[in-house]
Amino acid sequence: MWQMAPAQAQVALPNMGDGADLTTSEERRLGDRIIRSLYRDPDYIDDPQLQAYVMDIWQPLIQASRARGDMTPELEERFAWQVLLGRDKSINAFALPGGYLGVHLGLIGAVSTRDELATVMAHELTHVTQRHIARMFGEEKKNLPFMIAGMVLGALAASKSPDAANALIVGGQAAAVQNQLGFSRDMEREADRIGYSLLAPAGFAPQGAVSMFEKLQHASRLNDNGSWPYLRSHPLTTERMADMQARLPHGHAQPARPTMEHAMMAARARVLSRPGVDTLRQWQHMPATAEFAKASALEQAGQWYAATLSAMQRNDLSAARSMWQQLQRHVQAQGDAAALRQVQWLGAELELQARQPQAAWQLLGMDHLQGTWPRPTLLLAGQAGIASGQANLVVDRLQTWVVDHPEDAAAWRLLAQAWQALGQPLRAVRAEAEAHVAHYDYPAAIDRFKAAQDMARHRAGDHIEASIIDTRLRAVEALLREQAREQ
Repeated sequence: MWQMAPAQAQVALPNMGDGADLTTSEERRLGDRIIRSLYRDPDYIDDPQLQAYVMDIWQPLIQASRARGDMTPELEERFAWQVLLGRDKSINAFALPGGYLGVHLGLIGAVSTRDELATVMAHELTHVTQRHIARMFGEEKKNLPFMIAGMVLGALAASKSPDAANALIVGGQAAAVQNQLGFSRDMEREADRIGYSLLAPAGFAPQGAVSMFEKLQHASRLNDNGSWPYLRSHPLTTERMADMQARLPHGHAQPARPTMEHAMMAARARVLSRPGVDTLRQWQHMPATAEFAKASALEQAGQWYAATLSAMQRNDLSAARSMWQQLQRHVQAQGDAAALRQVQWLGAELELQARQPQAAWQLLGMDHLQGTWPRPTLLLAGQAGIASGQANLVVDRLQTWVVDHPEDAAAWRLLAQAWQALGQPLRAVRAEAEAHVAHYDYPAAIDRFKAAQDMARHRAGDHIEASIIDTRLRAVEALLREQAREQ
């Protein structure tokens, strides 16, 4: 969990995680076990636009960590380096074993700039690269290594439901969670210091770290209503805040600048966090208020975006299309390419909801788009192609994507639909199985692989596909046996 820290000169600190009691393989397995449960959490959301935006921040931080020497080749190879999004409206993010990072939509919706969000993510990344989790759980590893997963899940559940937490944490484990939920002060200072040092090399303004601390300081003066979990697990100290201010270069600090793209992604996060029908209605009508006319062009873009998506959530598609058109004109007038791309993706999403796949296809520019497709384009185009009877135009792209990104369950599911539309049921069932594998649901995957085996026995033809299915079934059965031993 986060609380950042001051920058260090360009001298790389030793990786203090080298002496961790958990091996990297054990830590990854522990993380996988926790993530299996989080994938089944109703709050888990795989939103292509938000996921792509967050990953555009995450990847430069990983590259900066690699260049700095914090990410060893072993860590890079063995850990997942994945970010999971949760619909929770609370302002929170957390590192998990094995290179996983959880980010609540409430955090994305609250920060003012991508630099502030990068500050949080850099801090959490440092907890992973410095093996803080493995070091923290060293004593537990000697006795009950995989009881830790239940403790972590219980700690995460406690923020939502004490009853859920009690179901996961029983007896003497509760006291252990109290001790292990937060990192030590030394670990927090280390994550502060190293996380801060990643910002500038990754292309982010260090000033974002200061403004994020200022947000936390302001929140700490307010009554705790449960929306700032950071302040409970990592209370601010004047020492840490002063250290952060002192590390900011004087006179030539790069300012943290809001962007139109971030304003729209923050709006998207707020809408998708399920704020309630009344709030959606209020956001939908915001552009008609006097306050809207007084807002900056950047703020207006965010409010137009929120209004359009709120109308879509309420299935008021006529109003959504009208507001989207005004949003498009507004962003085009600003000449912001990154923001315009978000507008196009939102428009394609709207047309798909309105069952106009050809219009979505045109908005995405599919007739002219070459080269590598961003994930939101791939998934939206996949839906449009399948719905318009043009699955043949996207199936190869989807197949190539899952080879490079086998953990992408959404892409596997879309590929299954494409193969089914093209009259390839055997390949479709295998893709369904791979989608379950991507989320570590091995029993469901085995069920689909066996269904594919039965189908292959009664169909003449694709012996290569049948052989792949047999091989994958044996591999996943082995993974399931290993999973069972960890229970």
